[in-house]
Amino acid sequence: MNKNKASNDEITKAVATKTVATKNKAIKNIAVFTGSRAEYGLLYWILKGLQASEINLQLLVGGMHLSPEFGYTADQIEKDGFTISAKIECLLSSQTSVGTSKSVGLALISAAEVLERMKPDVIVLLGDRFETFAIAQAAAFAQIPIAHIHGGEITQGAIDDTLRHCITKMAQWHFTSTLNYRKRVIQLGETPDNIFNVGAPGLDNLNLLPLLSRKALSKSLNFELTDKFFLVTYHPVTLSVDGAQQALDNLLLALDTFPNYKIIITFPNADTFGRDLIKKLQQYQQQNQLRVLLTSSLGQLKYLSAMKLTQAVIGNSSSGIIEAPSCGVATVNIGKRQQGRLASKSVLHCDDSYQAIVSAITQVTTPAHQQFCLPKNNPYGDGGASERIVNTVVHHIFQQLGEENKVKVFHDIVFNTNTKANH
Repeated sequence: MNKNKASNDEITKAVATKTVATKNKAIKNIAVFTGSRAEYGLLYWILKGLQASEINLQLLVGGMHLSPEFGYTADQIEKDGFTISAKIECLLSSQTSVGTSKSVGLALISAAEVLERMKPDVIVLLGDRFETFAIAQAAAFAQIPIAHIHGGEITQGAIDDTLRHCITKMAQWHFTSTLNYRKRVIQLGETPDNIFNVGAPGLDNLNLLPLLSRKALSKSLNFELTDKFFLVTYHPVTLSVDGAQQALDNLLLALDTFPNYKIIITFPNADTFGRDLIKKLQQYQQQNQLRVLLTSSLGQLKYLSAMKLTQAVIGNSSSGIIEAPSCGVATVNIGKRQQGRLASKSVLHCDDSYQAIVSAITQVTTPAHQQFCLPKNNPYGDGGASERIVNTVVHHIFQQLGEENKVKVFHDIVFNTNTKANH
């Protein structure tokens, strides 16, 4: 193991020494929900820290974690040493907007029953998935205070943008990944004292996980990786007419113009049009079996190890914008899905045409751009967000719990009366 990487036990012990529950008070219950592989990876060290504290962790698992189609990653959660307190079955085998709405309804019904039974004092939610939106609704109706991570961000090409802001309005406390996003949460009417700018928790994995070498990763994947390969994730663009299926066709055609590069492709999320994209990817992999590895889920360790070793992260995943710059790796961010999100200069944005994608990949694979991408300041911080979140929850939020936390107060911004009136 890399001596610069700490083991799980070491991190758990370190966090435990800093997260002692309030003395002379009953043990508090904190619920955390995860519905996808990516979200769980971001929550991992937060869960470890809460697990090591004297707080009672109630882990709620649902969505893609419970779907064999997406790897049934609930098994991995248990292998990581976590006890799943409740499973929330809600994901329909559908890729339509109607199916998504029905999944939200199922999640809301199931979450209402689970929260009534478990009665957490606080629930922690991360991000903007539709399952998370449903859990937030159930918590709001049950008057269970919400702590929300990654609010204030903008992704204009996906319905997630709307859901994220809705969750912000249902939450009492907020953990933002940049100062600009903290300002936007204030703009949404949230109390500044309840907004903590902590950075992106996903960066903690880069600092704390013992990432694999190329040889070890190849053995783990049963897929021989050369020193030239791409890491590709392309999610549906849910606000487009066809979920960007034509854009995926353009991406796959563009990848064919770089035959010397092997490709690791991870499944898109279970969003509207997602299964259509999966079918295209499966066909592509069948036609390129020696060159392409397609997987429903790599898991955080293998995914970040691949990211650290790849020549470029390609697609429209937030990981290419948030984590890749800290790996010193170039990103080709395609299309509108992540439009509006803060990004390092190592991230090259392009439209979803074939010509634009080829041009962008060509640019990021040049020695000059590879050198330019060596780790620099990341707008999302340099790690430590998970520990900050755990400490804030234990030492600040739980000490202030009371009936007043169940009532949301809108924070009005005082505008400069000397400026021109709004038009």
